[in-house]
Amino acid sequence: MRVDLYGELLSVPEAMVISPSAGSFRPEEGASPGALVTVGQLIGTVHGPRTETPICSPFAGELVRMLVWPSERLRPGQGVAWLRFR
Repeated sequence: MRVDLYGELLSVPEAMVISPSAGSFRPEEGASPGALVTVGQLIGTVHGPRTETPICSPFAGELVRMLVWPSERLRPGQGVAWLRFR
């Protein structure tokens, strides 16, 4: 049996930071478009029942856009921030 797979490889210098857990999002002060982000930098916190989970960037680059609003409810794996590599 032959299966044809179609797709396009995109080599873009961008990445997305995702939420590690469910809860309400609170951005870190200074996490705004144009800010330079380093690896491990805190960009926000997820507040769940009796827990606070930090969202730290695994990438370094320029913060293009926050993808969620303050106090927005997040799911695990949901995109939080969009970064462009520098």
